[in-house]
Amino acid sequence: MRYGGNETEETMVQLTIHVTHEDYGSSGRYAVAMPGIEGEAELTWHAGGPGIIVADHTYAPDAMRGSGAAAAMVRRLVADARARGVLIVPACSYVRAQFERNPDWSDLCADA
Repeated sequence: MRYGGNETEETMVQLTIHVTHEDYGSSGRYAVAMPGIEGEAELTWHAGGPGIIVADHTYAPDAMRGSGAAAAMVRRLVADARARGVLIVPACSYVRAQFERNPDWSDLCADA
């Protein structure tokens, strides 16, 4: 959810965040673009060996920070890894922090 400074609970609106995924075989990226905001948030990954992907970088433009875009990309990464049966090396500090906040993902962490 994204909230400004003075909204009441009745005026808070949850944004729908659409995460796209581009898979290039040995690497890929997740991305989020938001209407009215220039640029896009991005989470990149590369293969780290059989059954392992390395989440190596997360970026969000200043205007997207706090919107939930980066967290949505990590959730999609985790869901996709679970569906594909692969483990994740959270090399990016943001992805690592999300893993620490979500202990139910520990089964997917390749370097736990």
